[in-house]
Amino acid sequence: MGPKEIHNGIYLIGSSDLTDSRDCCVYLLDLGELVLVDAGAGASVPSLIRNIEKLGFDPARLSTIILTHCHIDHVGGAAALQARSGARIVMHELDAAPIEQGDQRMTAAGWYGVVFEPLAVNLKLSGAREVLSVGAREMVLLHTPGHTPGSISAYIDKDGKRVLFGQDIHGPFLADFGANMTDWRASMEKLLTLNADILCEGHFGIYQPNKKVTAYIERYLDEYGE
Repeated sequence: MGPKEIHNGIYLIGSSDLTDSRDCCVYLLDLGELVLVDAGAGASVPSLIRNIEKLGFDPARLSTIILTHCHIDHVGGAAALQARSGARIVMHELDAAPIEQGDQRMTAAGWYGVVFEPLAVNLKLSGAREVLSVGAREMVLLHTPGHTPGSISAYIDKDGKRVLFGQDIHGPFLADFGANMTDWRASMEKLLTLNADILCEGHFGIYQPNKKVTAYIERYLDEYGE
């Protein structure tokens, strides 16, 4: 199994099946510059680089790494990928703090039996909605707390499709990691209003068209209903 194109210039390059059993889903966007959404748990960085190269891209063109939240399966590979490319690290400020402090508990590094070294975050988001310019394109970043206090989702309108990166919609929701179910429900309602055509989820892959995206989010709203 190799990397696969989801929509024009948007690819799945890492996952528990594709690169390492500990990895989240890792997405690559070709926007003139290369953008990565999440970075896996760390050990799979060579595999991620190979998959970028298999798609015909130079990993050194990676300009931006968006980390959707602070858990190790999403951030563990960021330092090595940044060292390879010089890419800027983008996170919400609330989840950037554990990353910059090397917080072993909040990053869940202890669960994986690894040590997470502190990593500087180059761009910290603070608002509910911010627009990120990448080359000549724009991605919208939304603060969607719930799974963690600083969880973010991202979307881009590209070639007639709205593609949503909504990592870890499914949880888990653990108090030790600052989960908040009231915040999460509000975040999910926010995502539903986007009417996304394609959902790139954090561990369960791709959902399309909009009917399946909506059903996926609503399923968890029902499951975790009050």
